[in-house]
Amino acid sequence: MASNNKKQTEWAEAKKKCRLNEETVRMAKEMGLNPRSLIKNIPSKTQKWKAPVHVWIREMYQKCQEKALRKKASRKNVQIYDVG
Repeated sequence: MASNNKKQTEWAEAKKKCRLNEETVRMAKEMGLNPRSLIKNIPSKTQKWKAPVHVWIREMYQKCQEKALRKKASRKNVQIYDVG
């Protein structure tokens, strides 16, 4: 139980520091991201090229979803040809 409570505290801290909403936190958890890695990826003032954490998570999540859909579609194509 103690580690679960610690994890919840870390997620709450990441949510606050990275200015994330519940949906973005859910996406990060679904992808298996660590709350400490989110905090480490907060762009500094000199990192103008770096996207804010919430944008970074959403882009990564979208890429994962697209990859999963492509994989699912290619499996269906293989099954169609295998049945023959």
